[in-house]
Amino acid sequence: MEECCRCHDAKQRSEDEKKRLINRLSRIEGQIRGIKGMVEKDAYCPDIMVQAAAVTAAVNSFNKELLGTHIRTCVANNIREGNDEVIDELLDTLQRLMK
Repeated sequence: MEECCRCHDAKQRSEDEKKRLINRLSRIEGQIRGIKGMVEKDAYCPDIMVQAAAVTAAVNSFNKELLGTHIRTCVANNIREGNDEVIDELLDTLQRLMK
């Protein structure tokens, strides 16, 4: 299981996890560039909005993957070590994600 830094400033990620997350972010970055190009070429508004919705879905998917890993590693490890404060931190994070 991956380690989580207790200082909440960093997390040691496996190369596989980094690769998956960076690949998702690169796809999102490409989608954003595509939308920018659509705006520059005066594309039809609904077409741009459909692509923007796809970006939102991609970012949500990225967040779900990252959150799942966080719960399985950082949160679980902290709870096992008796640090229940991590639950409040998780709830706060979920509140911010659900705005």
